[in-house]
Amino acid sequence: MKATINKEVDIAIIGGGVAGCTAAIALAGSYNVVLIDQTDSPPKRIGECLPPATRRILKQLDLLEGLDSPLLSSNESQHLKHIGTQSYWGNERAHIVDLLRNPDGFGWHLDRQAFEMYLRETALKRGVNCFWPAKLQSTHFENDRWSITALAKNEASNDTPYHFKAKFVIDASGRQSHFARKIGIGRQQYDKLISCWLTLPNQESNKMSTISASEIGWWYSSPLPRNQRILALQTDPDLIDRNVLKDVDQFLRLAQSNREMANLIPGDYSEIGFHQTVAANSTRLNQVAGQQWVALGDAAMSFDPLSSQGMFNAMASAVQLTALMIKSDPMALLKPESLKEIQMSYTHQLNRIWEHYAQHKRMYYREEMRWKDAAFWKRRH
Repeated sequence: MKATINKEVDIAIIGGGVAGCTAAIALAGSYNVVLIDQTDSPPKRIGECLPPATRRILKQLDLLEGLDSPLLSSNESQHLKHIGTQSYWGNERAHIVDLLRNPDGFGWHLDRQAFEMYLRETALKRGVNCFWPAKLQSTHFENDRWSITALAKNEASNDTPYHFKAKFVIDASGRQSHFARKIGIGRQQYDKLISCWLTLPNQESNKMSTISASEIGWWYSSPLPRNQRILALQTDPDLIDRNVLKDVDQFLRLAQSNREMANLIPGDYSEIGFHQTVAANSTRLNQVAGQQWVALGDAAMSFDPLSSQGMFNAMASAVQLTALMIKSDPMALLKPESLKEIQMSYTHQLNRIWEHYAQHKRMYYREEMRWKDAAFWKRRH
């Protein structure tokens, strides 16, 4: 007979990535929080930079010291210092944005998997009830509570069902927005951008990230911890042969056609790995908040990687949501009038973020006119 787990909680968070864990850590001191994720450990993801402003969030949540701590096996940090970006956009000259004079200091080139594991471990230490791997099965609203069922997925659990009754739900399940989708919320896609990426040995002494526009899209490269480097192409799927996205040799030949990327490719391909294609398009839920629920991070809205704001937005929105909840619900009782105020304020806040993002995205793409008649750029102009 299967053992069933039943819990009544204040807040159920669906998704144990950056957004979900940050929200759980921020809310754990005020509410009884449960965190559900369908993976038992964070998957490998494309390397990403954290901008310097993230330092304020990390400090506020008492996460900064642990992030900068060195590996036990050496004196090296798990993450690299991010000193700036060089872009070849609009012309062939490099435009440098360095962080030497940034008041928040340097950012980070993350070991993304290690960073997410750090957030998970911190959530556990802060008293968050974590259930993983567990897949969201069903959800419905009754008697002012969300009834949520998740199914544990591992050998020891024998598919144990978890049942939760929650006063409030945060959907932090990424672009799939599992919770919002189950309650019938649609999602709008504004383009079809994909990112095809791989990692290779880092041969460059230059520690900056590089962005380089091309006829079919734009290239990105950045150093990673442990002497690695990421190389990625952002394009539309109908503009590139599918075989190029599946074959490392063909992909690298395409990369060599870009001057800046060609300099990064080693002669020996044996240490190149993690070649895959992921969605990188701009999408948004038709509704980011509703009756006793909100969507957070990529579940609410996903950004073009050109903005370099995906992870920062997820963390910033989690902290801002916490501030809204403390302001609207100072007694941590989650009363209906408090929840209504949270829903309205949060929706207004995310609408402003989206408007700002969309405006700057249009402006930045219009700065590149060298291939104005090419399909990729015409779609964005």
